[in-house]
Amino acid sequence: MHIGIFAKTFVRPSLEKTLDAVVAHGIRSVQFNMSCAQLPSMPDSIEDSQSEAICDALRTRGIVMAAVSGTFNMIHPDHQVRDLGMRRLHVLARACKRLGTSIITLSTGTRDPESLWRRHPDNDSPGAWADLRTGMAEALHIAGQYQVSLAFEPEISNVIDTARKARRLLDEMRSTHLKVVIDAANLFHRGELPHMAGVLREAFDLLGDSVVLAHAKDLSADGEAGKEAAGNGLLNYDLYIELLDRIGYKGPLILHSLQESEVDPSVAFLRGKLNALECGPQKQRTPNADLRA
Repeated sequence: MHIGIFAKTFVRPSLEKTLDAVVAHGIRSVQFNMSCAQLPSMPDSIEDSQSEAICDALRTRGIVMAAVSGTFNMIHPDHQVRDLGMRRLHVLARACKRLGTSIITLSTGTRDPESLWRRHPDNDSPGAWADLRTGMAEALHIAGQYQVSLAFEPEISNVIDTARKARRLLDEMRSTHLKVVIDAANLFHRGELPHMAGVLREAFDLLGDSVVLAHAKDLSADGEAGKEAAGNGLLNYDLYIELLDRIGYKGPLILHSLQESEVDPSVAFLRGKLNALECGPQKQRTPNADLRA
């Protein structure tokens, strides 16, 4: 495992200056957002030359694009909003090969018409699930066309708000192109913090074989509020990193939900945890083993 970051953490007037800021903090892996290239996050069009320029800028600096953000509201109550997001997903998927990544990160969405990160009571309705399945089937058809993976994240504000629902979606869609982004800080509904170890172990037990990307932030409270920079909150990072290691995860821990001034302390915090993992007692670990042990 190694440390990565949301590229858009650094607000700069150009792509090159943004990537230089990433390198200046000793980070070599990013979850990219097209806004860093002075485009909309989900553009209506991406020229081949634009994709190639982004890839060249990353390669010149030795930065890997671990994934590109393709977030839109897949179950928005307005069908036109969903359709527009799907068209833009197609544009992004087509660009992935030239961008140098094969992973697009997704949100499963919410019925809230204004905020993608606000829970709505209709998220639990059969209609919301049906709309998610319909939209995901279309998205996976696009993924198949361009041989990319779509990585969705269990997030308490969205229709997929638990590891169990995430497992259900994986089982129902049955696609090799559907994967998971794990973010431990996003798994805790109100009242669940006292059960942190159990929630984390269940998530990895259910989803470990589908995780392709891991996020790194913290939380000062359960529920929708209280997200913090990694190392500033209550998340049991020792357990989180141990569970990632036990499933054989070798990718980046992507920092986000932090200010630029918090980057160095969070990098130092994660490096300390990763060094402790490397220096700790060596155990034989079998990927995808039962993590309740």
